[in-house]
Amino acid sequence: MVAKRVALARARKAAGFTQENLAEAIRVDVTTVGNWESGKSEPQPYKRPKLAKLLGISRGELEDLLVGTSLIPAGQANDPAPADLRHQLEQIDMRYSAEPSTSLLASASQTHGNIAYLRRQAASKQTRRELVALEAESAILLGQLVWDASQRRDHQAPRKYFDQAIDAARLSGDTVVEAYATLRTSYLSLYGDKAPAAGLALAQRAADTAFGPSPALAGLALLHVAEANAMLGQRQDCDQALDAARQQLDRVHDIDMAGEYLTAVEIDRMTGSCYLFLGLPERAEATLRPLALALDDKKKSQSIVLGNLTLAYIQQEELQAATSSLHQAIDALETSRGGGGFTLAFEAGRKLAPWRNEVAVQELHDRLFMLIATP
Repeated sequence: MVAKRVALARARKAAGFTQENLAEAIRVDVTTVGNWESGKSEPQPYKRPKLAKLLGISRGELEDLLVGTSLIPAGQANDPAPADLRHQLEQIDMRYSAEPSTSLLASASQTHGNIAYLRRQAASKQTRRELVALEAESAILLGQLVWDASQRRDHQAPRKYFDQAIDAARLSGDTVVEAYATLRTSYLSLYGDKAPAAGLALAQRAADTAFGPSPALAGLALLHVAEANAMLGQRQDCDQALDAARQQLDRVHDIDMAGEYLTAVEIDRMTGSCYLFLGLPERAEATLRPLALALDDKKKSQSIVLGNLTLAYIQQEELQAATSSLHQAIDALETSRGGGGFTLAFEAGRKLAPWRNEVAVQELHDRLFMLIATP
């Protein structure tokens, strides 16, 4: 059965093209574009780089739009395939750690729109339940991408997506997804609004919600409870939350859906951040320094670690180490464009102001300027 590439057509429209002017831009007949979208043919390999560029998406995203998992069979709009949509969502999520969030937004938005549309059209209650659960996960990912893409300046749009995720998770009875969406909302308070007390309450709520079904997610939430306490200068409460998070690591089981989120590396990363907020840069440095190499395949997390490590060096007035670490952070950000890493890199750049006349610092400021000027 021929299947329509609905997501490809949506990507074209989102980029501001009709079939006619896209055909003109890529130098093919308009019927060729129509055949691509109807599923009758595929773009030739040498056409794909230009097509992806015109649509404002990556080569990987274009391939996702062309393969079977991005297709909705013609005449079956009322018979959604949640497994296919879940596969699309998982593919985007897998690319999150290594690719810029801006390059993933188009695919994530299209997938989220398909899920919401198909849920409304679903003929059976079982399919609707599956799609409601999937909508919650999709809303979390989209909120996360939107916040990153705004370099953590836009707090309202992500909050709407996280609230949508919480509502959908409650409707489907998925307490793990509800807890994760609540935890994501706490990030907006902690790192966006700079409101640690509000972030603490939300992170604790996430930990309480996840405690039974997902020790890993409960532990991750407790790490942010610890960081919120560190922001508030409450060292004893911070240490207690860190200890509680470590205890959750021992409770993680094989079928814990959030098992990948709580690791010894993640605990060390958050511990280092806590030490910084508590004014203990030597301890932060000792904790963070070994992590940079361990996170080489996760550039967004690596840029955050390197940003915090730079701040630890600055607090100790170790200029050479600070400039070296910040250069490495910028290297990671040039490929990942991670929102949290951006925030820390520019904070470190501001804190290097006392050494603004040093050549090494001037070079860093030039790199930071280029980083923000490059889309």
